[in-house]
Order: sequence, then C-alpha cells, then structure tokens
Amino acid sequence: MAINGTGTIIPKVKRSGLPSLSENTFLRYISFAILYVAQGIPEGMTFFGIPAWMAMNGKSASEIGSFAAVVIIPWSLKILVAPLMDRFTILSMGRKRPWVLFGQMGLMISFIAMAFVPDPMNNIKLLMIAAFFVSLFGSIQDVATDGMAIDIVPIDQQARANGLMWGAKTIGISASLVAGNWVIHNYGFQYAIFLLSVAVSFIFLVPLLFRERAGEKLLPWTKGAPSESALKTQLESLGQIFKSLFRVFFLPSSLFMGIAFFFFQMGNGLIDALLPVFTIQNIGWTDQGYAHVFSIVNITAGFLGMFAGGALADIFGKKKMMTIYLVAMILLVSVMAFSKFYWKQPYLVEGFMGAYYTLYVFLTVAAFATGMGLCWKRVAATQFTLYMAISNLGRAIGASLLGPLRRFLPWEYVILSFAGFAVVMLIFIQLLQTKKHLENIEKLESDHLGGIPSIIPVTVSSSILPG
Repeated sequence: MAINGTGTIIPKVKRSGLPSLSENTFLRYISFAILYVAQGIPEGMTFFGIPAWMAMNGKSASEIGSFAAVVIIPWSLKILVAPLMDRFTILSMGRKRPWVLFGQMGLMISFIAMAFVPDPMNNIKLLMIAAFFVSLFGSIQDVATDGMAIDIVPIDQQARANGLMWGAKTIGISASLVAGNWVIHNYGFQYAIFLLSVAVSFIFLVPLLFRERAGEKLLPWTKGAPSESALKTQLESLGQIFKSLFRVFFLPSSLFMGIAFFFFQMGNGLIDALLPVFTIQNIGWTDQGYAHVFSIVNITAGFLGMFAGGALADIFGKKKMMTIYLVAMILLVSVMAFSKFYWKQPYLVEGFMGAYYTLYVFLTVAAFATGMGLCWKRVAATQFTLYMAISNLGRAIGASLLGPLRRFLPWEYVILSFAGFAVVMLIFIQLLQTKKHLENIEKLESDHLGGIPSIIPVTVSSSILPG
C-alpha cells in the first residue's frame, strides 16, 4: 500500500494478462487508430453516404439539410459529457476506459438498430432518430477516446498518435462511404448497415481486451484495482471543474477562439450538406459517383494533413498558416461560385472538392493545435471539448441553413455564403494574443494554489487531438 498527497490509500497493482495501453507504445498507436476507425465508419454513412442516397432518391435540399443537422447535433453536446467523464468513472477499470466501452457498445447497438428502419426513404423522421443515436454514442466514444489519449499518451508521442488517429478516421469514413453505397445499390439499405455494423462490433474487442493501466480490472467482476496514477489525477468536484472552466474560457483569446470555431464550422457544415445535393441534383452525378470522388479526396486530404499540416503550422506559426488557409478557401469558393457555366466540365468540381478538403484539413490541424494551446491544464480536456462542442453546433446550424438558403438564392450564392463565415473566423483569429493568454492562465493557476507559484506547466502540449 501507499498513500498519495490527499491521504488516499493507493493499492499496489500486479501486471497480468495482455500488456496495458500505458506501458506499450505500439499497442497505444494501434488501439487509438482502430478506435478512430470505429468513429469514421458510421460518420461516413450518416454524414455523407445517406445524404447522397437521399439526393439520388429526389429528396429536397431542406430534407437533406435537416437530416445532416440532426446527425451533427449530438457532437455539439459533448461538453455535457466531458465533465461527467472527468468526475465519474469505475476507477478500478481506468479513468476513461469504462466510458470508451460504454460509447463503443452504444455505437454498436444503435448502428445495428438503424438497419431495422423500414423503407427509410419514406420514413425520414425515423431514420433521423436512428442516425441521431448513432451520432450520440459516436460522440461519447470520441470524448472518452480523446480523454484516454490525453491521460496515457506521453507528450513526445502525441503528434504521432494523433496523426495515426486522423488517418484512421479518414480511412473509416471513406471506406464506409464507398462500401456502404455499393451495398445499398446492390443489396439494399439493411444489408449495408448490417455489414458496417459487423466492423464496428469487431472493434469493440479493442477496449474490451486491453487495460488502460497495468493491474486494473478488465470488467467489474474480474480481479484488479485502481492504479496509483488514476487515483492521483481523479477530479473530485463538478463545481470546481465548471468554475475553473468558466474562468479560463472567458479570457479574451479563449472566447475569440470559440467564436472562430463556431463560424468556420457553420460554413463547413453548409458545404458538407450542399455538395451531395449540388453534384447529384444539379450537375447529374450519381450517389455512387459522388461517394467515389469524395472518398479519394478525403483520403488524400487526410494523409496530406497527417504528414504536412502539423509541420507547416510548427515551422511558420499556427496563426499565420490559419490566415493563409482561410484566404485561400475564400478565393477558392469565390472562383467556384462564379464558374457557373463550367460546372459540368470534367474535373472542375472534383478539383474544387480536392482543394477545399485539403485546405480544410490543414486549417483544422492548425486550429485544433491553437485551441489545445489555449487550454488550462487543470481543465484541459473539458475546455477542449467545449471548443469542439461549439464547432459542432456551428456545423449543425450551417447544415440546417441549406434548405432556407436554397429557397431564396441560386446555387452560386449558396456556395458563396461560405466566404462570409470564413471572413468572421479570419477576423477573430487576428485578435488572438497567445502570450498574454498564457500569462493570464499563470495568474489563474496561482490563484487556484492560494498565491503559491505553480510548479506544473499550465498548458497542454500543442499536439492535436482530432475532434
């Protein structure tokens, strides 16, 4: 037995069975990558595959935009989940692993349940409800996986881990989109969802078989005990979490970053909802053709972001690169909007999609790194989740705007609307003052310790955890 600084008795733990994630680097990389594939599989179908299928079946822009908005909403609720994960858990099974298991199991069950929606094109509301729960459990698994990565991945390995996670999610999205759409057309909706559900179910074995830390329980009824590290870092008060979060989030730079995230993702949500409708109903693509182009574009952009996005932000500065990416995206969307007479020309829309999603990935890498760098370590996971929740709320609102905008505006002006949201982000990132923000966090840390100078770093690593 040992006693930590708060007087809590810490039992000694014994290593048994398979190695734990905290003690095996290769296992960490593979496990987190596989868990991110599990997030990408349903996202590929609900965010992109089903909207494209709806467009192919003649559904209106309003119906498709509403479906996209409903799917995105649960990702905006992550901030309600993150503090609960920080405060409540089965500590003998790890700080975040019980939540990963819960999220993955819910994702598996809800995805299977979606396959039972009868005649989905004539039961859009029921399809929306099923997709909502798929997204809900996907978002829970996402928050838990990110929290576990923050807890157990060493700082000097986080960049590599995040790169693998980003690429794995991209592969999951693209593979599920192509495979799902092919099966829908050849065998039907139910078979497509069942096929993808099998993959999600197999991934459940990852958190089921591997402990977070050595000596912990695999399941509540098996042998094991809380680790010393988990006991030392476990938070004891929701009130303290929310009070600290409020103090740091309303510092100027933190608030400006939240606003920037919100408006940019409004524009991106609009583009994501717009593209399947625009390409299928306006320029004559099929939903399988859209899925093929999108998957190639998405995989390419994801891998470029893995290997180049973070490096460019580190070398030239995150704020500078975000500015360059935003200006480039505004110009790109403007050119696309005013190229109406060439929309049906080969490669124009494909080129636009390739350039847009590559810039989006690079901007996201730099923006996530900036958001992480603005976090106070004591509430870093919850603060970063708040940024992501704000982003996803903006994305949901942006998707829901497709129908109203399309009723009043021609396609070129709907596309151009993205530029307005991007300009708002461009303005707010110019207001960021990182150095002053870190000084303010130092003051918050000193106040928290009762005036004693902090001996721990107050900011997290600038590495990126996918949202």
